[in-house]
Amino acid sequence: MFLHKAGTPLTRRDALRRVGNGFGMMAFAGMLEQSMKAAGLSPTGLTSAESGMGVAKLDYPQKVKRVIFLFMNGGLSTIDAFDPKPMLTKYDGQPMPGGSIHTERRTGELMKSPFTFKKYGHSGMEISELWPHLGEVADDICWVRSVYTEIPNHEPSCLMLNTGANQAGRPSMGAWLTYGLGTENKNLPGFVVLCPDIPTTVGPPLWSNGFLPAVNQGTYISNKRSVPQDAPPEPKSKDGKPQKVVVEKNFDPKKILNYVNNPKFTLTEQRRELDLLDKLEQIRAQGEAPDPQIEAVISSMETAYRMQTEAPEVFDIRKESQATLDLYGPGDVARGALTAVRLVEKGVRIVQLYYSKGDPWDAHADIFAHKVNAKNSDQAFAAVIKDLKTRGLWDETLVVCGSEFGRTPVREVGGMANGAKRGRDHNPFGFTMWLAGGAVKGGTIYGATDDFGFKAIEKPVHVHDIHATILYLMGINHLKLTYRYSGRDFRLTDVAGNVLHDLIA
Repeated sequence: MFLHKAGTPLTRRDALRRVGNGFGMMAFAGMLEQSMKAAGLSPTGLTSAESGMGVAKLDYPQKVKRVIFLFMNGGLSTIDAFDPKPMLTKYDGQPMPGGSIHTERRTGELMKSPFTFKKYGHSGMEISELWPHLGEVADDICWVRSVYTEIPNHEPSCLMLNTGANQAGRPSMGAWLTYGLGTENKNLPGFVVLCPDIPTTVGPPLWSNGFLPAVNQGTYISNKRSVPQDAPPEPKSKDGKPQKVVVEKNFDPKKILNYVNNPKFTLTEQRRELDLLDKLEQIRAQGEAPDPQIEAVISSMETAYRMQTEAPEVFDIRKESQATLDLYGPGDVARGALTAVRLVEKGVRIVQLYYSKGDPWDAHADIFAHKVNAKNSDQAFAAVIKDLKTRGLWDETLVVCGSEFGRTPVREVGGMANGAKRGRDHNPFGFTMWLAGGAVKGGTIYGATDDFGFKAIEKPVHVHDIHATILYLMGINHLKLTYRYSGRDFRLTDVAGNVLHDLIA
């Protein structure tokens, strides 16, 4: 006779059964872990109440159901895009009042924006010449011009925007949202990440589930074109306008999802395998508490199995009309933006679109590099807003757009300036993000930076405030969405965060 940890008798037969089952479950767990790694997923704990398939009880009336997060990784200069500063033009070439500023690299005198600004819409919103298509929808956007964060380099700032912390290891915003709300479509992940290539500067920690259940991790999918990235530009028609957008002939949505499709086994065989795993777990769990880790992995494998039937349909942009393809324009960002809208239309809770790998918006050497980046993004970003309205998703979807920080009002004179002296260094002290959708006040400005666009001075908005507001619009009290780990309760907004009620419609 033996005693188990609860102090109750355990027969030799039960002991042998549990020991034998333990060896079997060790092999089972190893097999599951390999499957999860192959799919880019993380096998952490999950209770039966956290399966991710249901919608939790809401703290507030839900104003939006889904989020599209457009991320311009590298650091957009918002004083050259959405926050015009006449004083920069007036004092161009002069020292910054109050002495030199301390950022990452050596900087010099004030530098005016080389781009002109124009007023758009009934609101008369001033927007740079780099973003004419966004100007067309200026009355639908709330421009938050006073965002700030703490650390002026890419890795911690990207992590802060994505996870609410400056260090890797915390759950991402998408993971928190799906943990709190689940998913509306059991055949697709609740959180999808689109980027032509990984890693970005930080990579998967930006969409990690951290210590949350594995089912809440973002599912990365490439939105890269099949044609080479250095291919010649789109041909022009005689009147100078771009020709119709054409999806390449070798486009195959199943290739995009190649890590989900299993060529070695049919769907029927895979179904039998999953049913066997589920039965083995039921046998193991007889008389014992469920194993959160194993349940998490089985749940994620079930999602991957179901994705094989529905996901290719969602990613097949060939099913869109020519008018819709032309609305978004050509290129990776356009493909990703259109895919993001198709995903939220199918019930995916949050889709995050990164511009590209690395720091493509990092303009240390020459701010004129923004012309290429903006041209690749402007039409697609505006198309998201227009298309959401066409599909009847405007009132239920929140669009968030921004970078990990802005850029300085002074020119950079060291580091990577390469003699051009038209670059700007990182600036986390004051920059612009924008939000759009039926739940926010379009055509409005929230907060302000100083006369030169260096520091937030009016209604400063920390990243925690942005996250708290997103959660609020989704019906969640950011103070209550917690997870106990390593002896303390964690949350997306850490120990801070205020909902920005003034920008909510």
